[in-house]
Amino acid sequence: MLLVGLGAVSTTTIAGVFAIRKGLSSPIGSLTQMGTIRLGKRTEGRSPKINEVVPLAGLDDLVFGGWDIFQEDCYSAAKTAGVLEQSMLDKVRGELEQIKPWPAVFDQHYVKRLDGPNVKKGKNKRDLAEQVMADIEKFKKDNNLDRLVLIWCGSTEIFATETEVHQTLKNFERGLEENDPAIPSSMIYAYAAIRMGIPYANAAPNLSADIPALVELAQHTKAPLAGKDMKTGQTLIKTIVAPGLKARLIGVNGWYSTNILGNRDGEVLDDPESFKTKEETKKSSLDYIFQPHLYPELYGNLTHMVRINYYPPRGDNKEGWDNIDIFGWLGYPMQLKINFLCRDSILAAPIVLDVALFLDLAKRANMSGIQEWLSFYFKAPIHAPGLYPEHDLFIQLMKLKNTLRYFKGEELITHLGREYYD
Repeated sequence: MLLVGLGAVSTTTIAGVFAIRKGLSSPIGSLTQMGTIRLGKRTEGRSPKINEVVPLAGLDDLVFGGWDIFQEDCYSAAKTAGVLEQSMLDKVRGELEQIKPWPAVFDQHYVKRLDGPNVKKGKNKRDLAEQVMADIEKFKKDNNLDRLVLIWCGSTEIFATETEVHQTLKNFERGLEENDPAIPSSMIYAYAAIRMGIPYANAAPNLSADIPALVELAQHTKAPLAGKDMKTGQTLIKTIVAPGLKARLIGVNGWYSTNILGNRDGEVLDDPESFKTKEETKKSSLDYIFQPHLYPELYGNLTHMVRINYYPPRGDNKEGWDNIDIFGWLGYPMQLKINFLCRDSILAAPIVLDVALFLDLAKRANMSGIQEWLSFYFKAPIHAPGLYPEHDLFIQLMKLKNTLRYFKGEELITHLGREYYD
């Protein structure tokens, strides 16, 4: 498993896998490790674990590597991140110290609040992509690996929209040669992985593999793609609560969300250009769930506001507040107030693991390009042109499990249920 950015999320994922291997803890939050799947009719009573139904890679088979702009090994980086207790880290210290980051592709133009010494240099962006591919080849050879997955766990880059360089592979590769400023660091990693046929996922909200040029390349090289922006804290709660309100046709005229967090992510998002990228993914989910064009009386005048504040004392322990102004029968107003004190990287780590294992499964099943069935894990699911993304968490989970049933040739479940009464 190749991870770009060995910060809080990556080190929490890696340390967690090592701890679970040793029987020190359980993989709570991981669908691949703890989730079950119903097969057949309800009367059959078949609900095995997912990892007993589809051939997922085992945790003992995982080998970790990655890039970072700082030179700390994974043990030191995990200590700096301050997510896991020292007593837990010490039990997997030996394994973590063996993982040292390779120099990263990094340009402070795209992430203004960070800088570090462990950075690649090259004559152009094409050269940097080739250096990344060389790192991958060496890692694969040194560890005698059969398969690879690469996940961008780096910081949120500045807001960007598609330009001409993103439209075709020919344009994109010319842009690499010419150091086109519309190609940020994350796209260089995405290009390198996809060029090599390696599954790629974007855990951050910035534009990365979700451009026509790289989707085109993925079809040629048979690389599965997933993203973007992992659904962990406040947006996870939104995609749980909003479908419930919509299902009961309870109106919503205001949803105010604010967060405080103090980790590296919070520091990066303190920059307005990076925050703009995050704001777009955090705000998009409600529009698609509520469908105001179909229900203008209920959701047509929704005011949706999102704020994120960098507050160093909280570290990785993010706190989110939501004030939701709703109305019911005869238009009578009501309110919901949600206060979620969460641990950002603790919620993200099982997603990183699941996405890596499911992308590896997709690769072996010859499913290339966009993997919409993995939208369950992301705030802004990448999707085919002309489609709207599905944000309802429960529909997303149904899609994911039906895809697994499809892999195994099992009957897809529609929940119609007439067969029990006819």
